[in-house]
Amino acid sequence: MRHRSVGDLMTPTAVSVRPGTTFKEIARLLDEYDITAVPVVDDDGRPVGVVSEADLIRKQTSVGVGSSARELMTSPAVVAEPGWNAVRAARTMERRKIKRLPVVDGDGRLIGVLSRSDLVQLFLRRDREIQEEILEDVIVRTLGLAPSALTVDVTDGRVTLSGTVERKSMVPLVAKLCEGVDGVVDVVDRLGFDRDDTAGGALP
Repeated sequence: MRHRSVGDLMTPTAVSVRPGTTFKEIARLLDEYDITAVPVVDDDGRPVGVVSEADLIRKQTSVGVGSSARELMTSPAVVAEPGWNAVRAARTMERRKIKRLPVVDGDGRLIGVLSRSDLVQLFLRRDREIQEEILEDVIVRTLGLAPSALTVDVTDGRVTLSGTVERKSMVPLVAKLCEGVDGVVDVVDRLGFDRDDTAGGALP
């Protein structure tokens, strides 16, 4: 089981600007491509900062703010790598309060951009696709059970688990593994168990 990676989700042909790009040109690009921010790259294609809509608005309302990307950008750029999983990217966006992440290769060069809307696509996965991943990757491959051992129902990303596992300690594990599947928004645990192997509850 693996989360979708940044490389899977990013827009590979990123719009970017140079440090000398003007305010008006940046505004035009944001409008033309319907994006909220644009990476600023150096001569080698490495991100050195990001100019967002908020930066442009600040320019309009502040005295002494520059008119080129070099002066407007937030620097250094917060970047992601294509091998990151979606969870790491989402947490980085949340922690840094940003909506878009430039994606760089091993040499630090811009290869794409990941936006919040790209991450939202994870939660638009078809229920059948989520169900198949849980059965194949969680139930069979990870837990080593037969696919018919448990019943997995998925409706609008909400997973309902039913059936019986061998040990009580497996119940929270199964639920946690299912929660980690991309597109799952909630897990309803209706699992039973044959043997209580938890502390204070072990059966002879």
